[in-house]
Amino acid sequence: MSTASAPASSFRHHWLAHAATHAMMRPDKPALRYLGETTTWADLSRRSLSLAAGLAARGVTEGDRVATLTLNHPWFVETVFAANSLGAMAVPLSFRLAPAELDHILADCTPSAVVVDARLLPLLDAAPNAASISTVLVIGEPDDAEGRTGYEEFLTAREPLELPDVSEESTALIMYTSGTTGTPKGVMLSHRNLQIQALTCIRAMKIFDDTDVAFLTAPFFHIAGLGSIVANFLVGGVVVIHPLGAFDPRAVLDAYEREGATVVFNVPQQWDLICAQPDIAERELKLRIISWGAAPASKATLLAMAEKFPGALNVAVFGQTETSPITCVLSGEDSMRKLGSVGKPIPTLQYRVVDDEMNDVPPGEVGEIVYRGPMVTKGYWRKPRETAEAFAGGWFHSGDLVSQDEDGFIWVVDRKKDMIISGGENIYCAELENAISAHPSVREVAVIGRPDERWGQVPVAFIAATDTEPSLAELVEFLDGRLASFKLPKDLVVLPELPRNAGGKVVKGALRELDGKTYQGS
Repeated sequence: MSTASAPASSFRHHWLAHAATHAMMRPDKPALRYLGETTTWADLSRRSLSLAAGLAARGVTEGDRVATLTLNHPWFVETVFAANSLGAMAVPLSFRLAPAELDHILADCTPSAVVVDARLLPLLDAAPNAASISTVLVIGEPDDAEGRTGYEEFLTAREPLELPDVSEESTALIMYTSGTTGTPKGVMLSHRNLQIQALTCIRAMKIFDDTDVAFLTAPFFHIAGLGSIVANFLVGGVVVIHPLGAFDPRAVLDAYEREGATVVFNVPQQWDLICAQPDIAERELKLRIISWGAAPASKATLLAMAEKFPGALNVAVFGQTETSPITCVLSGEDSMRKLGSVGKPIPTLQYRVVDDEMNDVPPGEVGEIVYRGPMVTKGYWRKPRETAEAFAGGWFHSGDLVSQDEDGFIWVVDRKKDMIISGGENIYCAELENAISAHPSVREVAVIGRPDERWGQVPVAFIAATDTEPSLAELVEFLDGRLASFKLPKDLVVLPELPRNAGGKVVKGALRELDGKTYQGS
């Protein structure tokens, strides 16, 4: 079935060109594996181009947005390929969002089409702005998809389509991330951003050729998940997609063994669960790279990883969506020698550690780390003011307060962004505070992160109440449907007044101190 053809220069030097080359040079080699089913490079090319032709017939063109609301599955990869082949932007949407959050994003990015898993249709339909999406492709057999098109039905033979010449500088992805204001921002990542990120990932993970088997558990609506796919596609390796759901360490180890996984990534909390399994030594594992990120790892976690997987290289990666995402890497013996560091900045990125006046600070002193380079975002979708603020002085401001030692290693001290990392998910305090403040019994609110053995951190709300004090259960019920479940407070503390400084700003340090003394026994 011929559905589309690309001019020789269509994909230039960016990552789509590599996938097209693999489809020609190694058509029958596996590209993706999911629950025992294999998608070859030829399959991926055929299905993606068929989808692209169908979307083009529905009017999708360069600069449009094509959203995905799916679980981890080859369908997601096909959709991103199809959208990018047309010069359209792929917008991965999180299925963990509440309807109000999803609706805000749909209003912001105004997609022309969306590919949605039938199991997630209730979430999509609960967002009023979904009604304006002209093309809705449904994966599976929904009971209530009248007037919508089945995804597989859509992949039918079509007339050949001449694909546009897609510039490396054009936007490939819009990845939504919450910010300090509590309003989600769409991070625009170009094809060039993804290409450079992939090369960085290859260097950091030491992925050399098509013999590697990358095993993915990270959600594809995070750049960590999608970025790993792009990196492996550059070298022609196999990507094994693990189904999302409650993390089952035994099932993951079974899959590592069954699939012959060589390169894997988990957040530290997941590594703790994996390393607690008693039969690791008896398994026939081929792990070469064991990597982690998205949250700090304890010494106990790193020691357990080294003990349980002695033949594998331990690699930590640090970064953020706006940098596509890797900025620093820590690996091998440095993981223990520089325990607590996020590693050294990668060579493809310029960086500085600066004070508030953009003056460089000397080693050992604290400043904000700022970045510049080919993997840094071009800005935030339809948010010129926020983009200008983020790039003040010509450098991207990360919001991370760090120090650099004499050996060049970076140590994160704090975050200018008031952010909690819980189980690898970012929770911005302002977003949660904005939602809680709408409760009629809340006069003022501040949210902090509390250390947690399982999740790393969990959000705790401190409030000053009006006449009636709400309970935690009442507050959670109020927030249900407004925020994703992982963002909801896990504890509620009611105070007569919140502590403030002379300028009237809430002193969160005092709240952390109070929380530590009261709930952590310190």
